[in-house]
Amino acid sequence: MRASEIRALFAVASRPEIVSLAGGMPFTAALDYDAVGDVTAEVIRDHGPAALQYGGGQGLPGLRERLVQVMAAESVPAHPDDLVVTTGGQQGLDLVAKLFCDPADVILAEGPSYVGALGAFAAYEADVVHVPMDAQGLIPEALAERLDELAAEGRRAKFLYTVPNHQNPAGVSLTAARRTAVLELAERHDLLIVEDNPYGLLDFKGEVRPPLRALAPERVLYVGTLSKIFSPGIRVGWVAAPESIREKLVLLKEAADLCQSNLTQYLAERWLASQPWLRQVEQYRQVYRERCEALVTELRAELPSSCSWSEPTGGFFVWLRLPRGLDSGELLAKAISARVAYVPGRAFYADGSGGDELRLSFCFPTPDKIREGVRRLAQVLHTEVELVRAMFGERA
Repeated sequence: MRASEIRALFAVASRPEIVSLAGGMPFTAALDYDAVGDVTAEVIRDHGPAALQYGGGQGLPGLRERLVQVMAAESVPAHPDDLVVTTGGQQGLDLVAKLFCDPADVILAEGPSYVGALGAFAAYEADVVHVPMDAQGLIPEALAERLDELAAEGRRAKFLYTVPNHQNPAGVSLTAARRTAVLELAERHDLLIVEDNPYGLLDFKGEVRPPLRALAPERVLYVGTLSKIFSPGIRVGWVAAPESIREKLVLLKEAADLCQSNLTQYLAERWLASQPWLRQVEQYRQVYRERCEALVTELRAELPSSCSWSEPTGGFFVWLRLPRGLDSGELLAKAISARVAYVPGRAFYADGSGGDELRLSFCFPTPDKIREGVRRLAQVLHTEVELVRAMFGERA
């Protein structure tokens, strides 16, 4: 799907009669808005002139200190000087792509991959080569094959882009053994890794998987965000990088938008300093665990038996594979007519793959809405499966 098609999909999905299982919007209604109001008032009272002024390109030192503490909650080593504050994690990905990529440069990425990252890479005309995944995350043997194929062609990948924790869109996490194997391959091939970690703290059981940067900080650029654990509206993300790369990212950040909003930086810093933010994360986990259970339970009860899907242990998404003969892009209009929305699988591949796959999001709708959305989707799928069988027989 082109970016314009995705925008059109979300515009349609926002209609009140549609149950949207498409967008990955955090459930910000779970926030303590009295506390948010208090923090905002404190920032204006204590830092008003500075908060409404220009700032530095690297980000406020006080906020960077707090973001290091956020990383420490997942045992990721960092120093405030390592960080560049960005307008969400999305700008971090854009700056990294701008720094490293010339037209036709190769980026390795999981297949499927986060659509926003693919858009950032496409903006710099990079050639994205996908690495297959399964229920345990990126497959190291497939990564080795891709690296060997590129070497045989006389090409090198600029970096591997990966979301190892509760991946968007697949909803799976890279196992500990595979993390070690991926890092060994990166060392052998001198491959830089860009680790995007929006969902690491949103494991339903509170389990912490060691991010790749914790295992090999010298080889990993780490992209973080407060969008999923606080609020996407404040637009605070960051990149943790070695000094030589960090300084270039600061220059690119200043060229892009001069500086981050001081107001939202002060707000984020004060929130992390004065509020029990890990308790808020736990509340988010509980909300998303309940909604994921509602989605997966209803999928088991309602969908054709020839469908299959991932079973997330955290994050926002379920990845669904359709029965043979069905195309998620072609079915979307029928699903919208049935008043349910999803994102077709092709949106998450740079090479046109994913026609028989789609992403379902459980983070925003209520459990009752999720169940109703699945029932509507199931009706569409059962009708299409019967049609395909009538035309092509039981083997279809």
